[in-house]
Amino acid sequence: MSAFEKTPGWLDFHPNPSRPVLKLPRGAVDAHCHVFGPGSVFPYAPERKYTPCDAGKEKLFALRDLLGFERNVIVQATCHGADNRALVDALSSAGNKARGVATVRHGISHDELKALHAAGVRGVRFNFVKRLVDTAPADTLMAIAEKIAPLGWHIVIYFEAADLAEYYDFFTSLPTTVVVDHMGRSDVSQPAYGGDFELFVKLMRENPNFWSKLSCPERLSKTGPKALDGEQNAYTDVVPFARRLMREFPDRVLFGTDWPHPNLKDHMPDDGLLVDWLAHIAPTGAERQKILVDNPMRLYWPEENA
Repeated sequence: MSAFEKTPGWLDFHPNPSRPVLKLPRGAVDAHCHVFGPGSVFPYAPERKYTPCDAGKEKLFALRDLLGFERNVIVQATCHGADNRALVDALSSAGNKARGVATVRHGISHDELKALHAAGVRGVRFNFVKRLVDTAPADTLMAIAEKIAPLGWHIVIYFEAADLAEYYDFFTSLPTTVVVDHMGRSDVSQPAYGGDFELFVKLMRENPNFWSKLSCPERLSKTGPKALDGEQNAYTDVVPFARRLMREFPDRVLFGTDWPHPNLKDHMPDDGLLVDWLAHIAPTGAERQKILVDNPMRLYWPEENA
C-alpha cells in the first residue's frame, strides 16, 4: 500500500488489457513506458505536480509479455523527479530486456553517470511541458547535454506543439541524438500536410539527429477511441500524422505504449488496442520491423548490432 494519496480524479491504468490481434515481430521493443513507485518503496518527489497510482515493475513486465513485446525502454516519470531509484530497480530486475531514460540534475558527477550507464540508462529526458514540471534554464540543460554526450547517450524532449517555435533553436543546438516524445504533441485538428505540423516535419527533415516516437494517439486524438462505425481504438484522426512520419523518416521512428498513461483525463486506453493501432501507421511487416525492432535496437542496444 502506497503512503501517498492519488491526485483527485486520477485514472488508473486499464485493469484488464486485451491481447493484441496484431502479432509483433520477434524482438519488439516498447520504447516508451514508465514505472511509478510503489510509493512505499520509492517515494514520489516532494516537488511533483501530480501523485499517480502505484504502477510497479511487476505490472509492467506482465504487460510486456501479454502484448508480445520482448524489451522495454523505461522513461523516468516526472512524479519521481531526479530520483531514479525506481527506474534503476526496474532495469536491474529486467536484465538485458530493458534500457532507461533518466532525469538528472546539472550537478550530477561523472561517477554517478557511469553508475546509471552500468544500470542500463542510455539517455536523459528534458521536459518542457509547463503543467508538469518547472523547466530548467537553457544553460543548465546544455551543461547536462555536454556531460552525457561522451557516454553516447541521447536526449528525449517532451513539449507542447504550440511551444516548438519558442524552443526550436535550443533543440537544434543540442549535441546529441534527440528523440521527440509523442510526435511533438501535434494538433491533429489541423492538416497533416500544410498546417502547423510542417514545422515539426521541418525539424525532422533538416536535423538527421532527430527521432520521433509515434506514440500516444490517445493523448492527441480529438475523435477518441471509437470510429463512427463503432470500431474500437480507431484514433483515426492521428493516423495521417504518424503515417507521414513513418513514410518520410522510417529509420528514425519508435513506438511505445506510454503505460501506465499518466495524467489522462477522459479515458484510459486498452494497451492491446494501442498495439493494434500500429497496423494503421505501419501497415507492412517491413515497417513494423523498423519501428519496433531495428530502430530501437540501434539506439538502445547498439552493441548487439555491432
